[in-house]
Amino acid sequence: MTKRRRIHELPSFDRPREKLRRKGAAALSDFELIEVVIGNGTASADVSQIARQIQKLLQKSAATLGYEALTELHGVSVANAGKLLAALELAKRHLIKDTEPLRTMADIVARLDDIRTKQQEYLVALSLDGGQRLIAHRTITIGTLDTVLAHPREVFADAIVDRAASVVVAHNHPGGDPTPSQPDITLSQQLVAAGQLLGVPLRDHIIVSKTSYFSFRQHHLL
Repeated sequence: MTKRRRIHELPSFDRPREKLRRKGAAALSDFELIEVVIGNGTASADVSQIARQIQKLLQKSAATLGYEALTELHGVSVANAGKLLAALELAKRHLIKDTEPLRTMADIVARLDDIRTKQQEYLVALSLDGGQRLIAHRTITIGTLDTVLAHPREVFADAIVDRAASVVVAHNHPGGDPTPSQPDITLSQQLVAAGQLLGVPLRDHIIVSKTSYFSFRQHHLL
């Protein structure tokens, strides 16, 4: 098998950044795009070596990619991990359009896989249009091992800008039991009241764990 040459060994016209300038981003392979985002290697790892590791990780688990997984790779700094995650998030928000409506509980829960295994409680909000299609998926706040605090204004501020027709709020229970606590119930009641006042109803509040979930709507708590 032919060994891949390092970037500095390639002719200048064939280096990823130069190729992007001449031919556009669509002409680059996934590997080359990662090289462009990373920019430079380190004293111990060439940018091509770093990009190869990241490419394998993306192919394996792009949906749950985070700082921890990236910075465990040899040569990946916190700064480079941040660049890559920011690029992925921008693409998700502005280029990847969800056209399938989230009609069933299974459709919604599938969108929450990224918080199921978090070691802290993450509160996220899904803004939905009138056809129940996803407009945006945002992390509202990150709490501790067993507590996540939020104010209704934090949940609805972006949903109003999105012109959302409804909102689904969800958070994870790292301990494994999705049964709601009294603060979870209080938060749901506050969100229902705020949604009615703002004209952006709370469609559901869902608590997920690694293996199960709890829906406030299914349990008639909304």
